[in-house]
Amino acid sequence: MSIIVFRLPPYHNNFGKRIIKSPKLYFIDPGLAAYFLNLETSEQIERDPLVGGLFENLVISEALKSRTNDGRQPNLYFFRNQNQTEIDLLYPMDDSTIPIEIKSAQTFDKSFAKNINYFQKLSKDPKRGRIIYNGDTEFETDSYRVLNFKNSLPSL
Repeated sequence: MSIIVFRLPPYHNNFGKRIIKSPKLYFIDPGLAAYFLNLETSEQIERDPLVGGLFENLVISEALKSRTNDGRQPNLYFFRNQNQTEIDLLYPMDDSTIPIEIKSAQTFDKSFAKNINYFQKLSKDPKRGRIIYNGDTEFETDSYRVLNFKNSLPSL
């Protein structure tokens, strides 16, 4: 059996009825998604308006593969409410859930943390979030860690 796409279910742990409950679909291989979009070179991908979605797909599919290759259940989720406030990925670690924002940008902007801060206020047990992006600068604050996508999964 071959799996081409997977569903990322929504997270709706006691946050009320204002949560979106439809799953999101991702390709196991984001290269296949790029192929279907007729993107053949890295220059085309960088200029394409869907680069953010492809980058998000890449990070989420790698998180899925990392967990399943370690023999763990994926247990990955996303969060979105009716106001379209979204956390791209909720990643289980130990007994907690880490909110993760995924950005294809090469330059960090503090606005990337806005939805993490919102989610942490909703959560009964807020954990330090992660911002995974395409830039080289990595650092930590009290509420989040900023990581380059190449270093993100081993050091979440």
